[in-house]
Amino acid sequence: MDRLTEIELFVRVAELGSVSKAAGRLDISVSAASRYLMALETRLGARLMERGPRHASLTQIGAEYFERCKLVLAELREANSLVSATAVNPSGVLRITSTVSFCMLHIGPLLPEYARRYPNVQVDVEVSNRYFNLLDSDVDLAIRTREYEADSSITIRRLAETRRVLAASPGYLSQNGMPRTPADLLKHRLLLYSYANRPDELHFERDGVETVLPVVGCMKSDEGQVIRAATLQGYGILVQPKYVIYDDIVSGRLVPVLDAWDLPRLTINLAYASRRFVPAKVRTFIDYLVEHFEKMDYQRKWTE
Repeated sequence: MDRLTEIELFVRVAELGSVSKAAGRLDISVSAASRYLMALETRLGARLMERGPRHASLTQIGAEYFERCKLVLAELREANSLVSATAVNPSGVLRITSTVSFCMLHIGPLLPEYARRYPNVQVDVEVSNRYFNLLDSDVDLAIRTREYEADSSITIRRLAETRRVLAASPGYLSQNGMPRTPADLLKHRLLLYSYANRPDELHFERDGVETVLPVVGCMKSDEGQVIRAATLQGYGILVQPKYVIYDDIVSGRLVPVLDAWDLPRLTINLAYASRRFVPAKVRTFIDYLVEHFEKMDYQRKWTE
């Protein structure tokens, strides 16, 4: 039995005036309770109570110790209640970061429902297409879209996988024709994302055969929504993760190009500082996001 339980036993004996009654409350034998009290007194080097067959009474120093111990146990119960309440009803500021596109499509629209579930959490969203160093910032949770995640100092939870696809507007394709092979892209205007891994190369794979195509974009941007807007206006063929343009493809605003070829896929990861206990505000948002992604079946939609 640990020292805290010894103290709890001592307080119960003092309150009930009986070792046997206290032992019954704590579901231990009377002989075991007596041994624990002796161990406590031996460790403190003081006689805390006089114990008889049916009654126990505090010594003077035991009475003083009892008053202090009652306060300690009360503080501990209050602390435990606070932690339990926080776990059920988290509070505080939750700082999240992700790209502009992901925040617009998959963070902002979800916040009203999250706020309804957890009204005591304030969500601060830091929108950036560059990745923060979580250990050097105040960010609690980062959503990252990468071909791989190499940072071993943080905890990574996979959220979904997405294809990278080429697409153009129907108007552009009617004027310029539909590319049939990767090499045909060299005759077209390409809109490229400058933060992509090797944006000046497109690595195509089909039936186990890989084709690497060096490309030059007529436009580059560090923001996918800028590229998407220009493509919707018929400016050229973009290369973007499918989660950014999925609704445009479904609605027919954009048409997939060379869809039989695969570009390196991206994994959408949840990244947070490694720790033994994840704060409730972080845990609840992660669970909420995972629940939403599973409900919407995004993994299938973005990889089919």
